[in-house]
Amino acid sequence: MKLHITNETSRLRAVVLGTAKSNGPIPTLEEAYDPKSQEHIKAGTYPKEEDMVKEMEAVAAVLEKYDVKVFRPKIIEDYNQIFTRDIAFVIGDKFVKSNILPDRDQEIDAIEHVMKQIDPSKVVTLPEEAHIEGGDVMPMGDYIFVGTYKGKDYKDFITARTNWQAVEALEKAFPDKKVISFSLKKSNTIAKDNALHLDCCFQPVGKDKAILYKDGFLIDEEYEWLVNFFGKDNIYEITRDEMYNMNSNIFSISEDVVISEKGFTRLNNWLREQGITVEEVPYAEIAKQEGLLRCSTLPLIRD
Repeated sequence: MKLHITNETSRLRAVVLGTAKSNGPIPTLEEAYDPKSQEHIKAGTYPKEEDMVKEMEAVAAVLEKYDVKVFRPKIIEDYNQIFTRDIAFVIGDKFVKSNILPDRDQEIDAIEHVMKQIDPSKVVTLPEEAHIEGGDVMPMGDYIFVGTYKGKDYKDFITARTNWQAVEALEKAFPDKKVISFSLKKSNTIAKDNALHLDCCFQPVGKDKAILYKDGFLIDEEYEWLVNFFGKDNIYEITRDEMYNMNSNIFSISEDVVISEKGFTRLNNWLREQGITVEEVPYAEIAKQEGLLRCSTLPLIRD
């Protein structure tokens, strides 16, 4: 398989879509990786496996409708394998294995059948000290945008997933790209104050547009850099509640087609005003785990 990813919106040809089958029991509060999951565990509203399976099958159906080759992970019993974006990402023709939370190590093994189809010389393993997850990484032509947390208290935040060592490792692995990092706000306890990944507060869409949430960024100048990069008129600003509901975490099949949650009324109307076809799916149950459509897809080939 010849990998090819240079941006977020070119026509998608092949993708790994996660699975909610055999998702395991409801985690304890101590086992939860993010404040939103903790909220739903406490409230007794943590999503049921059968509902999440239905939501993911709706996405699979849309991908197949657009002739996208869909790979799925091998099922590991009682294990959460929904968020494939975290475990690896493709830049150019290279497959980069993420260094993610140790409890999630098995997830990459479940896509071994996909990795076997990739030229081994194109598989990049980053140094052990470079912590990174795919939700923080966005190829944008000549650029790679990376969400990070650089504070000395990095290790105190289970919600901080990409460190400065990973930013440096990407600069070394992709010397022909400009790596631009964005420091994100983190909270272990308040989901509305936590930008878990870059795609929780920013996402390119269409030919030249972007969805953005200002308060997800720690440094105003970095937020302003993105506004200037896309142009103010091309930015769709989301509210704190919309960020919490994961409005920036939709997924592009092409510049003209996106998959979005059916409840994102304001966003979906704006997308249609930009001439973009919106394929609406139910995804509100999966959103309870602080991840949505981009989080559960790992693109391998785009035009």
